[in-house]
Amino acid sequence: MPAREGRPVSEATRNDYIVAAYVWPSCHNDPMAEKHLWPEGIGEWEVIKKGNPRFEGHYQPRQPLWGYEMDNDPRVVERWIDTAVKHGVNTFVYDWYWYDGGPYLESALNDGFLKARNNEKMNFYIMWANHDVKKNYWNHHRHGDDETLLWNARVDWENFKIIVERVIRQYFTKPNYLKINGCPVFSVFSTRKLVESFGGDIAETRKAIDYFRAEVKKAGFPGLHLQMNSGGGSFPKDAAKRKSTLERITGIGFDSMAFYNMGGFDPDYLTHGSNARKIREQWDAILDIPLFPCVSVGWDDTPRFPAKGKKDVTCYHNTPASFAMLLRKAREYADNHPEQPKIITINAWNEWVEGSYLLPDMLHGFGYLEAVRDVMLGNN
Repeated sequence: MPAREGRPVSEATRNDYIVAAYVWPSCHNDPMAEKHLWPEGIGEWEVIKKGNPRFEGHYQPRQPLWGYEMDNDPRVVERWIDTAVKHGVNTFVYDWYWYDGGPYLESALNDGFLKARNNEKMNFYIMWANHDVKKNYWNHHRHGDDETLLWNARVDWENFKIIVERVIRQYFTKPNYLKINGCPVFSVFSTRKLVESFGGDIAETRKAIDYFRAEVKKAGFPGLHLQMNSGGGSFPKDAAKRKSTLERITGIGFDSMAFYNMGGFDPDYLTHGSNARKIREQWDAILDIPLFPCVSVGWDDTPRFPAKGKKDVTCYHNTPASFAMLLRKAREYADNHPEQPKIITINAWNEWVEGSYLLPDMLHGFGYLEAVRDVMLGNN
């Protein structure tokens, strides 16, 4: 079977690159967000627009070239899709949330991407971003120093079954949902919270995943491709920790590993990239499942955190040319692993609040998108 399936890639072969950019779906009005986080009705644009420089030359607030558009507007997403495909990004990975017994920020995918008239040009899949949220994490302007828990990402069996039914029905059945060997890809951000949801027990967590796999098969698919998302992309230094992590990966039954950020942060982007490549090599040496490389555009989450400054920001060598160099290294990694699908993730399509985005802005224009085009579609 081909490495990926669906309308836009029906002729795909295992030699095709799957260039997948994460989509952070926060820039629209969500009822839960309006009530608890962003009352202005424009989602996290409310915080992004209040970004302020912390040092000389600090690019804040970030200025989108196309303005402060709503990510659940299908006309906006239609332009995203055309632009992405033109520049070599063929897959969107939507962050997906479930808090207090219901979905959160789901409109960007449901009303934006899935209602875009041209969405068949791209694949998509979802990453269950099952992490807790403190009150002041997503809007310190509103909550100040209040670090009490707003939402706990832990779910019970009843909610897990609802989630399974929902993602199969709403997403897996779409012809352009990303599948590996016919199996829909489902990425999980926090293994820790997943296990916590089932009493902290690996065996009980495995029962939940086995249930998920069985329901996917009932829906007519050969199986589920369960992806572990290692968040910030760190590598356990302690041998005992590495052993327990590998036991957890095997015990739960993950089919692959990916990163949300490439890991190894340093204010110098070139050092950051070098650190990230080392982390990738360390994981690659001990994993028995495919590892998919990630390249981050940069890092600057100062709009969320008033105490952060220059040491917390990618502020040296953070250019499209440097990004292109790291993307070439990720492509080389994919080429050197012909036994697995050539998936490369990019952080991110639109993480404005974290300073990591491919969308054009007022500083670099289309520079980062052109870097993807040159590396993934050209001969560079």
